[in-house]
Amino acid sequence: MSTGSVPSNIEIARGAKLLPIGEVARSMGIEREELIEPYGEGVGKIKLEAMEELGGRPRARYVLVSAITPTPLGEGKTTTTVGLGQAFSHIGRRATIAIRQASMGPAFGIKGGAAGGGYSQVVPMERLNLHLTGDLHAVTEAHNMLSAMLDNHLYQGNSLGIDPHSISWRRVMDVNDRSLRNIVIGLGGRVDGIPRQSGFDITAASEVMAILALCTSLEDLRERLGRIVVGVDKEGRPISAEDLKAAGAMAVILKEAVKPNLMQTLEGTPALVHAGPFGNIATGNSSVVADLIGIHCGDYLITEAGFGADMGAERFFNIKCRISGLKPDAAVVVSTVRALKAHSGRYQIKAGAPLPEELLKENPEDVLAGAENLKKQLENIKLHGVPAVVAINAFPTDHPSEHRAIEEVAREAGARAAVCHHFLKGGKGAVELAEALEETIEENEKEKRGGQSSSFRFLYPLEAPLKQKIETIATEVYGAQGVEYDQEAARQLEEYEKAGFGRLPVCIAKTHLSISSDPALKGAPRGWKLPVREVRASVGAGFIYPICGQMRTMPGLSAHPAAEGIDLDEAGNVVGLF
Repeated sequence: MSTGSVPSNIEIARGAKLLPIGEVARSMGIEREELIEPYGEGVGKIKLEAMEELGGRPRARYVLVSAITPTPLGEGKTTTTVGLGQAFSHIGRRATIAIRQASMGPAFGIKGGAAGGGYSQVVPMERLNLHLTGDLHAVTEAHNMLSAMLDNHLYQGNSLGIDPHSISWRRVMDVNDRSLRNIVIGLGGRVDGIPRQSGFDITAASEVMAILALCTSLEDLRERLGRIVVGVDKEGRPISAEDLKAAGAMAVILKEAVKPNLMQTLEGTPALVHAGPFGNIATGNSSVVADLIGIHCGDYLITEAGFGADMGAERFFNIKCRISGLKPDAAVVVSTVRALKAHSGRYQIKAGAPLPEELLKENPEDVLAGAENLKKQLENIKLHGVPAVVAINAFPTDHPSEHRAIEEVAREAGARAAVCHHFLKGGKGAVELAEALEETIEENEKEKRGGQSSSFRFLYPLEAPLKQKIETIATEVYGAQGVEYDQEAARQLEEYEKAGFGRLPVCIAKTHLSISSDPALKGAPRGWKLPVREVRASVGAGFIYPICGQMRTMPGLSAHPAAEGIDLDEAGNVVGLF
């Protein structure tokens, strides 16, 4: 269906003329055809040997796309990432983009598609949103292989002495299904397993997915899978996937999934689509291997981090960049008029509900009232020594005075701003953003040569105690007054330090709807304390994640999920994706 005079996303995507995937690869400098494995029309996998072949080439400028704290309205990070990638070709530059893979759970739930929107999309849109090359299914199978071998070990006598009450490893599937969050397994007869309480998470929340996103090679993948901790024995010693002799089979299942997927935008810009770790409890970034390939494939590599700069960007800087060894040259912070109005706290907005009429009226004062969030997210980028540019993702309901208000906020924060129309105009609509970004990077490079600007830096050293790392993020990035630890959380942190996990980075699991831990607090709240209720270790992925509040790792469906409108038409075409 069309919306007004603008065709729907799927209609635009279906009308695209795709370049042969080999031609897309050649535009990246990948000349050898045998490095690309075609997966139907418009999709291919890149063999990991490409990293070595491209390694001697010049390094692209590395750009992160982040955003203000998300609202139910959606700010358009992926659309901006795609539009920006396309825009560089309009100013004579070659760009590659790197984004996460779509989870089908949200696609059939409330989010819809994850390929961008309008005339800034990755295509084939249907392939991206539905299965793609099966990587998510491989993650599901590898995860559940470990689950099956764990429960079989218990059934076969439990020679490792695993404490069943300590088991933290659940099962996963790529569907939103709240009824599977907490279940009892092993019911039935004697041969049906050992009864115990367990549950399901969505595949994106699997530690295996985080490992896929953070590994640097097939060998590294295998080693990380072996380090996964599923529980402890009666003496408190960690039990790993290697102990259960499951890691080898898991690696075999993931052998093809570790290769990045190559697609293209509507304008033929190369798009690396790989891995999709959950943004609340994991890194929320696409894969390291995709970036290690893309960094040598043109003038710019543009990647996206999930949620606001306090979450995905902080993890990009302090976890992903530590592993990849890549240093970002700049960041884009996506903002919209209507989202900043929402951050004023003056409007009640619900996902799927009509927008309040007052929200659409000209009111730059409301924009400025919500701009504290933008200011703090710009500060969070600059904490890491990275210059930022504000992308004002324009909507037809915006007013020029409201755009000027955002531009003034950006200017006062020392950042350039650009109004973008990439949804309606594709790459041409983001040329101003591309030019502002290039000017910012060149100015920063000049200042660094003159010793007037600092370079990229991590927020904390790995040698710091876990509590210090948590408190640094809480106070400097979130703006908290301090951290409060439940007794159990404090005990767990002490145990992780003793077990040798203290040098791991931290990935704080909290709400994405506020910079704080309270989703009801808008803007940039102060005077609150971060409550750490529990701490878990993703040893294979390589981070510790403190849990602050209730994290739903298996989403539920709404009263009228998107799945109700997704179908096939008489010609066999998919309808209802958006």
